Amino acid sequence: MKTTQAVGALSALAQETRLQIFRLLVRKGSLGMAAGDLSEHFSIPPATMSFHLKELSSAGLIISRRESRSIIYSANYDQMQELMGFLLENCCADNGGKCQ
Repeated sequence: MKTTQAVGALSALAQETRLQIFRLLVRKGSLGMAAGDLSEHFSIPPATMSFHLKELSSAGLIISRRESRSIIYSANYDQMQELMGFLLENCCADNGGKCQ
């Protein structure tokens, strides 16, 4: 992962509502949730939810798929793992590689 990608992902998560949405989608697993259900869950107007979902999607943190008339969103676990790997890449490197 490049630094600019990491900054984009972290920026998307640096907003309380988007962080809550992402954490819920992580809990839901591959089943995900429909955009309308997410709006209802968080009591957010659909237009506002669409904005937050667009930001998370642009950062690569969530993916969407169409099921009938609904768009289902789920966490992008590959991107999440890549971000975690980027953050931990040099963990304890200046401490002889000995992490606590």
